[in-house]
Amino acid sequence: MKAIRILARGIRDAFKSVIRNFSLSTAAITCSSITLILVAVAMIISYNVKNITKDLEKELSIVVYMKETVTEDQINEFKSKLEAMKNENVEAYTFKSKEEWKLEMKNYSDTFSTALDYLDTNPLLNSFTIIVKDVNHLKETTDEIKKLDYIESADYGEGMAENLVKAFDVIEKVTLVIVLALILVTAFLIGNTIRLTIFSRRNEIEIMRLVGASNISIRLPFLFEGFFLGILGSIIPILVTIYGYVLLYDHFNGYLFTHIIRLTEPFNFILYVALLLLLIGAIIGMIGSYRAVRKYLKI
Repeated sequence: MKAIRILARGIRDAFKSVIRNFSLSTAAITCSSITLILVAVAMIISYNVKNITKDLEKELSIVVYMKETVTEDQINEFKSKLEAMKNENVEAYTFKSKEEWKLEMKNYSDTFSTALDYLDTNPLLNSFTIIVKDVNHLKETTDEIKKLDYIESADYGEGMAENLVKAFDVIEKVTLVIVLALILVTAFLIGNTIRLTIFSRRNEIEIMRLVGASNISIRLPFLFEGFFLGILGSIIPILVTIYGYVLLYDHFNGYLFTHIIRLTEPFNFILYVALLLLLIGAIIGMIGSYRAVRKYLKI
């Protein structure tokens, strides 16, 4: 019962403090809202970049052209060797015969159709398109495939593919660092605001000490105050994030500038972001308050 009374008193005093120190509370809520909006933007960018990177990685593949004189048995032998490489970095492969290539090219253009009909033999080559498990080892896998027999060429877009993966990897890491930095800034701002509140109530706290109030009785209202300020500060960012992202997604029909860059669908992704913002606001508010009380008052 005593613990419940202390808890209830802490919540009550926290509410009173938020209302009593309205200007300081407003400043803390405003600062929290601004930084949490930036956190939300960074989180959305980071997650979308991660998904875009995964989509692009799926498109990165090794294209292998077989020699013109390759036989059906040799093609089957090559397939068996690719099957054996599935224990390494080969995820899957598709085979396209030179007859299939010829039909596809004839359907693609009348010029190609006329040129191919004019030729006595099919000049195209049988090919394999190979998907890898880890694009970071794309070059090594290509080099291994080149050692196999009956190959005319094996290519994966050397240089461009690697640079593309590295660029998105850097962007993903930068946005993650920005998210963490903004969370620290939010904690710092709330902590400083609570520190000002504590300073304005130093006489009240001193009286509480003199009458024998326990450390937990003094700390608890400030912890709840930071919790409430964090929650209140996250409401506007949550609304801005949900409505803003849904409008952005609908405006661009799920794609950004090009069909290569596909945005993550709003639901349930945006709800997870909103929940994270609520948790970040509440937890950071409490941590900021705790550090302010502990360091400033040295209780």
